[in-house]
Parts: sequence; C-alpha cells; structure tokens
Amino acid sequence: MTPRPARPLDHDLIEHLDELLAASGRIARRHFHGELEALHAENKIAGGSGAGGSGGRGYDPVTEADRAIEALLRAGISSMAPGDRVVGEEHGESGPADAPRTWYLDPIDGTKAFLTGMSGWGTLVGVVEDGRAVAGWMDQPVLGETFSAVHGRATVRRRSDGPEAFDLHTSTCTELSEAIMYTTHPSMFGDDGEVRRRYDDLGRRVRLQRFGGDCYAYCMLAAGRVDLVVESDLNSYDIVALIPIIEAAGGVITGPDGEQPLDGGIVVAAATPALAEQAWAVLRP
Repeated sequence: MTPRPARPLDHDLIEHLDELLAASGRIARRHFHGELEALHAENKIAGGSGAGGSGGRGYDPVTEADRAIEALLRAGISSMAPGDRVVGEEHGESGPADAPRTWYLDPIDGTKAFLTGMSGWGTLVGVVEDGRAVAGWMDQPVLGETFSAVHGRATVRRRSDGPEAFDLHTSTCTELSEAIMYTTHPSMFGDDGEVRRRYDDLGRRVRLQRFGGDCYAYCMLAAGRVDLVVESDLNSYDIVALIPIIEAAGGVITGPDGEQPLDGGIVVAAATPALAEQAWAVLRP
C-alpha cells in the first residue's frame, strides 16, 4: 500500500503544535515547581546504582513529567497528522513504518537538570521528511522561550517580549582558539581511551569550555552566544529537533560522515563551516 501523502507543515498545523507545546509547558512547570517525590523518578538503566558516577551514566531517570508530556504530544500529533510516524523517548514508535514524515519527541531533554531544579532542559519536537530534518522546536516553559525552525527560518519567541518572533543567527567564529564550547558532560566520550583523549584535546584548544545545557546549549549556539557544541552517545530524539534550528540560523551540525546526524551518535554543532572542520580534524582518528 502506498503511504498517504503527509499533510503539509502549513499554518494550521504549526499553530496546533504551538498549542500542544503550551499545554505540555503547563505540565512541565507544574512538576518542575512541585515536590520532588511527586515526580516518581525511576532509573531506566537496569541494575544502575543511582550513584551517578562517571557523570551519572549509570543513572538515566524518567519522571511522571516525561511520560505525561510525551503522551500529550503523541496524541495531539497523531490526531492532526494521522498518517505520520511518531518516535518518542518514553513510548517508542507509533504510526506507519513507511510514513513519508516522522516526528521525533523528547518530552524533557535534560531530565537530570529538571530533577535538580536547573533550567538547562527543554521539550523537543523534530520533523524528518524524505531523510532530512526539516523542522524543529525546543520549548523551555520555565524560562518562557520557544526556539524553532520552520521553512528555513530560525526564531525564538519569549513570553516576556510578547508574541513577536525574533530571528536567530549564529556567531561568525571561525577559529577554535576563539570558540566557546559546550558539552553536557565529558563522560559522554567515556572515561579514557582514544575518543576521550581527542575530546579532551579539543577542549584544550578552545577559548572557553563549559559543561551542562543539554538542548539549551544548541539553542544558544543558534542565538550566537555559544560557538561550538560537541557531544556523543546521543539518540535520534535528542538531536533531530535541533538540526533545523542550527542550520536555519546559519550554523553547521554533522556527524562523523559529514551528514545530518539523524541517528545521533557523535555530533558537532558549530557556528561556521570552518569551525566545524577544525573540530572534526581533532576528533576524527
């Protein structure tokens, strides 16, 4: 059976998604400002100690907020685009496997930050059509910011500034020695070995290296505040939404093969092609 054509990403569909993000944001804020015990955090890693050693790689929490937000987004997207496939971190895949369009959901990218009361997290919604990431949203409801890229335009809307959307532009940084680089945690590259050695070497070459941020660091790259984000061990739902935002703002985001990193893995996001090339020259074996 031939898959039904995907409904275009038109004004009505985008407006509906904005309404879904407003609703998911209310869930997130309620849990974020509530009691920690009410989150019912569980460790998704079987046998994990929960001690958080090596940057917490043995502790991958999921909360009531994660589950509720993904359920809301999944139901809403499936209702407005029933022929589409949906892939989410918490509830897996739904919809036709051969659908021409797939939505990727990460209800709370940065659950560890969320649990600890930090704001470096967000709700991610990404769209892939014909093997390309074509649209993405990162909503940070506590800060009241929504970063998005649709039809080649990257913008941010802030509740404090009203409904107007402001265009995003990456910096013009072209040299590692001048770059500000973020990584959520260096343990993404392992504790030792060749990959970690190359990552540490890259960190020594930049002007400023900072940790944390999760998805928010990528949005700050799109906004021109950060020049380089380098991460590893990512899943598709961690990165698909951020690819269009970086690209539409004028930046570059690739995996080791130089293509859009739709499957996650090791990712370099950079303000300029020259900066991306220099970063990969250090990271590649």
